[in-house]
Amino acid sequence: MSAFDPFEWMVRSSIRRSVRTGLRGVWVRGELPSGAAIIAPSHHSWWDGYALRELAWQLRQPFTVLMTERQLGNFPFLRSIGAIGTHELRPAVQALKSGHWLVVFPEGRIEPLGRLRQVEGGAAWLSKMSGAPIIPVALRVVLRGQPKPEAYLRFGRAAIGPELPNTLQHELDLLDAELSQQDPEQPLAGYLRLTGQSSLHDERIDLPTRLLARLTR
Repeated sequence: MSAFDPFEWMVRSSIRRSVRTGLRGVWVRGELPSGAAIIAPSHHSWWDGYALRELAWQLRQPFTVLMTERQLGNFPFLRSIGAIGTHELRPAVQALKSGHWLVVFPEGRIEPLGRLRQVEGGAAWLSKMSGAPIIPVALRVVLRGQPKPEAYLRFGRAAIGPELPNTLQHELDLLDAELSQQDPEQPLAGYLRLTGQSSLHDERIDLPTRLLARLTR
């Protein structure tokens, strides 16, 4: 058992509180890998890394995420919860050999919503060096029929490097179809809720809203 680190505890508590207060919830679908895997998600939202980190905490899964030097320079405290620089390839391979999930955003940066614009080769190289499978993850953080955005993570089947662009796009197409076809006031069917409320009626309504509702009945 590792020694208690008060700084790591403070950062972890702050991030988990942000997820619970800033998002309506986090939902997951698909077969989650047990043990070492390269998690290759789409990247269209500031919340993406936090949603994946929350999932790993709930599963008690060791976790490392690659971040750009600019991001780490702005948020150096994220190293305490598993962030390393994109140039730190030896620690990344070692993390995989130690059983971690290693999150590699294959687009390399936050991109606008829509189809994948580029898929870089880092995930394929790390898979070759470590023997770990690549798991494509369609990740959308969307504002639908509720006051707060919702995070959806759709895990696909393991892919080899050259397959990643197609397999990741396939999962994104499926998730986007679900988002466009289902009731926006309800969570997507078939997803496991990790955090948040299951429906609007479960959410706490503030006092002014309750008073207005009573006065106008």
